[in-house]
Amino acid sequence: MAAADLGAAEWERSKITNQDLNLLKKLGISKKPKAVCFPSEESYPTPPMGYRVSFVDHLIRGLSAPIHPFLRGLLFVYGLQLHHLTPNSILHISIFITLCEAFLGVQPNWALWKRIFFCRRNGSANVAYNIGGVVISIRSSVNYFDVKLPDSVQGWRKKWLYIREENHGCAEDNIPPFDGAEKILRHRSWDAEATEEERTSTEALMTRIHELQNTRGKELSGIQITAYFLKTRVQPLQARKNPFWKYAGDEDTDRLSTNLEVKDLDRLIRKISSLKKKDSIPSTYRVYSAANALPKNLENLRVDKKRLPPRHTPSSSAVSPRNKRKRNDAEDSGTSNAEAVPSRQKAAYDPYLATLISSDDEEEVPTADVTARTKKLAEVHERANTLAQRLEQSEEARKKAESDAVEARQEADKAKADAAGVEDLRKHRTSQEFELEDPDDDSLLDAVSFLEFHGTEAREGMDEARAGLSKLFPYFFPKKEEPATFLGLAKCFNPPEDLGLKMRHENMKVAVESTVALVADSQQTIDWTKVGDTEQIEQTRWRSLVKAAKLNTKKILAYLGIKPSSTPSSSKPEV
Repeated sequence: MAAADLGAAEWERSKITNQDLNLLKKLGISKKPKAVCFPSEESYPTPPMGYRVSFVDHLIRGLSAPIHPFLRGLLFVYGLQLHHLTPNSILHISIFITLCEAFLGVQPNWALWKRIFFCRRNGSANVAYNIGGVVISIRSSVNYFDVKLPDSVQGWRKKWLYIREENHGCAEDNIPPFDGAEKILRHRSWDAEATEEERTSTEALMTRIHELQNTRGKELSGIQITAYFLKTRVQPLQARKNPFWKYAGDEDTDRLSTNLEVKDLDRLIRKISSLKKKDSIPSTYRVYSAANALPKNLENLRVDKKRLPPRHTPSSSAVSPRNKRKRNDAEDSGTSNAEAVPSRQKAAYDPYLATLISSDDEEEVPTADVTARTKKLAEVHERANTLAQRLEQSEEARKKAESDAVEARQEADKAKADAAGVEDLRKHRTSQEFELEDPDDDSLLDAVSFLEFHGTEAREGMDEARAGLSKLFPYFFPKKEEPATFLGLAKCFNPPEDLGLKMRHENMKVAVESTVALVADSQQTIDWTKVGDTEQIEQTRWRSLVKAAKLNTKKILAYLGIKPSSTPSSSKPEV
């Protein structure tokens, strides 16, 4: 039973952490304005115009836009998109390009690649992945560097984002259009092996690789190559102005950021490899750069169209995508390569001339309809962009219409609620009903009229309360100035203590002190100890004394300078 292909169902909402954002910022990947666009709440990638889908774990392993022509060629030959490749596969390609440019001094070589790598499907017996559904593996028969890749990269499929598609002077540098539901089809190119001629021509490069591996005291590993391109701050999978053998250090134009701190570099290397904390990171082997120029024999053999021999033709064994298609078509039709391509005098095959799948190779072998086909492709590309823009405009118009409809519904609901509130406004909290003299028969206007009516009533009540409190103020606060605002006046009558009780206590105190003074003035002999001992006072005798003194109350008050009140107090005295 065939494994089920997840397809579009494998995508889910992107979950990028702050730690991921900080790492991209340190690496300089998000340094350029709008270089990176992060998805919002969508669960399936819908890249904006001019953007392509990528992953955080791809970017930290050397991927950037515009992509390197060699990577574009691999995607073309293998029939893949970027999201089909696992993070470990991306790292394999980054290491290979760095190895060729910095350690071998040549452009990435398609023939050399076939000698080392092949593609295989990623999945299980029951599930075939779409995201990361293809793995680039090292051939078991090849003695290659120990890269120390992790067995798995946890959660990388959930960390997708959009990177801005850029053009590096050639439309072929562009990333293939995104199609998240496209099924992965196995191609014959996945298992393509180097021909005998390619093996012979790349033998010198393989020998050099073995020397780099086994030179005592200078052994090179995949970790060292990884550490080198991370230190340089140059993304191997990006289309660059100069190859690594022209790297100019801190002033290099292809650098994305300044040097990483030692701790950040160490942490990043361990993040993308299987190194443990106890494992040390080996130092980098000497490389070709602007400070260590290529030997003259390599410089002379570097690919340059002006230096190519006349009528130079790359090998017919799949040096370029067009030749690859020709060979496959010939094999499928049952004809030989000699029958499919007219014989012509071939130059000696050279590994430094048979370089990556690039437009340079294709231009050296023009076909009769290449110009017309190129124009047609450009026209199709332009029409596709126009349609995409129209679709985007239509989508914006649809969203605006939906937004206007929502606002209209909200306004209608608000008007309905306002109309329902008019009846409540017509009734006062006291359940007293009010009627407008000239209603407008409009819910909103009538509601405003009722609000004005209630506002007038509230103002009149405030004025009345102000007048009443102003009259009471001097009675309770004879020594204070009346506040200018109603709020200040009202706060005076809302203290924590009882103002009436406080005033009565003060009056009682004045009365007692006045009585004591009056008695003292009479020069009578009084035992003040007994007077102060309230527990010894007999209530009946006290009441009879008060009753006897009542006849002379007015005289006593007049003597004390107190005007008697016309209305006796009904409050009980507090002793």
